[in-house]
Amino acid sequence: MKKGKAVMLAGALVISASISAQKAEGFKTFKTDSIINLDNVEIISTRAGKKTPIAYTNITAEELQKKNVGEDIPYLLSNSPSILTTSDAGAGIGYTSMRVRGTDGTRINVTVNGIPMNDAESHGLYFVNMPDFASSLKNVQIQRGAGTSTNGGSAFGASVNMQTESMKSEPSVEVNGSYGSFNTHKETVKMSSGLIKDHWTVDARYSNIGTDGYIDRASVDLNSYMFQAGYYGATTAIRFLTFNGWEETYHAWNYASKEEMKEFGRTYNSCGEYTDDEGNTKYYNNQTDNYNQANYQLLLTQQLGNHWNLHTSLFYTKGTGYYEEYKLRRSLEEYNLSPYIDDLGNEVTKSDLVRRKEMSNDYGGGLVSFDYKGESLHANFGGGINRYVGDHYGKVIKVRDTQVNVPAGNEYYNNQGRKTDINIYGKVEYQLTDALSLYSDLQYRTIDYKIDGANDNWDWNIGKMQELNINDSFHFFNPKFGFNIQPDANNRFYASFAVAQKEPTRNNYTDGLFSEKPQSERLNDYEFGYQYHNRTIMVGFNAYYMDYKDQLVLTGDLNEIGEAVAMNVPNSHRMGIELMGKWKVNKQWTLNANSTLSRSRIENYSETLYEDGWKNPITNYIGDVTNAFSPSFIGNIALSYENAGWYASLNNQYVSKQYLTNSEQEDLTIDPYNVANLEINYTFTPRFTKGITVGVTIYNLFDETYENNGWGSSSYTVIDGKKVRDNSYYGLAAQAGIHMMAHISMKF
Repeated sequence: MKKGKAVMLAGALVISASISAQKAEGFKTFKTDSIINLDNVEIISTRAGKKTPIAYTNITAEELQKKNVGEDIPYLLSNSPSILTTSDAGAGIGYTSMRVRGTDGTRINVTVNGIPMNDAESHGLYFVNMPDFASSLKNVQIQRGAGTSTNGGSAFGASVNMQTESMKSEPSVEVNGSYGSFNTHKETVKMSSGLIKDHWTVDARYSNIGTDGYIDRASVDLNSYMFQAGYYGATTAIRFLTFNGWEETYHAWNYASKEEMKEFGRTYNSCGEYTDDEGNTKYYNNQTDNYNQANYQLLLTQQLGNHWNLHTSLFYTKGTGYYEEYKLRRSLEEYNLSPYIDDLGNEVTKSDLVRRKEMSNDYGGGLVSFDYKGESLHANFGGGINRYVGDHYGKVIKVRDTQVNVPAGNEYYNNQGRKTDINIYGKVEYQLTDALSLYSDLQYRTIDYKIDGANDNWDWNIGKMQELNINDSFHFFNPKFGFNIQPDANNRFYASFAVAQKEPTRNNYTDGLFSEKPQSERLNDYEFGYQYHNRTIMVGFNAYYMDYKDQLVLTGDLNEIGEAVAMNVPNSHRMGIELMGKWKVNKQWTLNANSTLSRSRIENYSETLYEDGWKNPITNYIGDVTNAFSPSFIGNIALSYENAGWYASLNNQYVSKQYLTNSEQEDLTIDPYNVANLEINYTFTPRFTKGITVGVTIYNLFDETYENNGWGSSSYTVIDGKKVRDNSYYGLAAQAGIHMMAHISMKF
């Protein structure tokens, strides 16, 4: 029996047993107000409240589920202000990511129940490792900018705080299914015991998602489960939960140039491509990424009198996996393999080969926070400690040249990263007058990071793999201050200043120039906003200026083995204004809109160019330039209708031009795009059910031809003694045209 099916069966047996026990004893109606209030006390140490002077958006479970028919979490959040999404496979499933205010996922702090989820070394969160996690969420809060103090890495663009579902007082079963274009499918089963003996609950979910992908061979096979058990008393709530995701995804990260798309089609994927002995183009079948991530959380909430609450958490995450790929004409020496002399007496030093890069990591820790809420004062104090150990190693699976001897268990690199992260913080909101409240948030964070062993980069200067001997410590003090003014029930003004500091990622160390060491980054974030709302209208704006010191950006430079280099630039900034509006036209019709106008600049920027793409580097001073992947305008508008069981929504997003590099080359851009999606659902309630919903979602309704991600670089040629920029190398992530998903949901 496959692991996923075994888990689903076990969950079903647990739920069935608990429901049967309730029937035997008689189900008791849950009416204890104190327990209900305790259940509603969330782990708020990382959350912004109504008077917190920052820009944030709350998204409810109901809003998520209307869209949750297959796409990954970034796409479910994509209509929030300043967010744009990317998809390797071209249809929002598999390797997807999001950027907020132009900053990528390594600068977006993600927590689940206040527990950090970003990888401790790469600093990113791969949502492909958390398939269908949206089906287990109670709500999501997106904080833009530095946000509030949080656990894990600092937020340099945004924070995403996800809260999982908690207590359900009644037994329930829910079955969801979707099917659509590119053989895309999603199946989800959810079960809840309801309240057992007035205090206990058990919940489980199993999901499978698969697709062939829009891009050639960009197949995805995702499985996941969530299991939790909880105890709820008058003053105590304890929850244990585990969620696990495992994925197999065919590589689609090379992307394609417009010339390749014209010749081979927009779905062309060069990953795994090679030529056989007869000259035929072939593709390696196992050019896949394989990963399993198991998460465990133990959460305690304890009321300590009328004003105090205690929240403590223990967590552990285990990740294991590898990716395998076919490599063309690789130097045998780089892979710990010996060259040989052929029959003609020539030394053979290169061959095609298949390599596998593997990793295994352990990440765990504990968090504690005390929350005080009085008449005028709301305070939160807490902190956390976590420890990460990650092993990285690589093997050669096979070599095309059969005369090359591959020793059993051949390993060509092996290194280990170890990281300890400790933070403490204190937050205070004080209601100074009826209209004015003050906010203060102070955090101290210390990081100890070590890497040692052989890297996967060959150092031609010494004739062996790069030796890693990194031992860095960082000490960050991150203060935040602000105020909130609410002169009446309809108007709100706020302003804040925040400092965030961030250590380099693993790649900043391992892929940079061997002779240079990356430095930590600092952000001074200034925010000012206004909101007006009444029963039918909400309008508002948020203006921001994010001033960076030593920001790490891609420079166009390459390291000693040809990897792209990110280096610290002394001065850069992002500034913009976010506009939000909502109009409840009547009981049936609602209009939502938001837009971001922004300007992101690097000051006094110099790029590095190479002759013919790889030799004789030169430095080319450009001056002030636009930061890569930072559109000047993002606009969202959604018109929705809801009445008599029917729900329909037309969503549209426009994203302006983005540069692929920091050199502002017009031949290295992502063109503007405008994409609309249409959702139509109908809900009815037959006998013996709590509701059945059927519907269809049509993506890219007007069949826009577009790309939403890419990479790029340039080189130069010497002509008449002058060094002239000539060639550009790039790839673009083509996205699917019009496609659809039909879905059904049944609740019992």
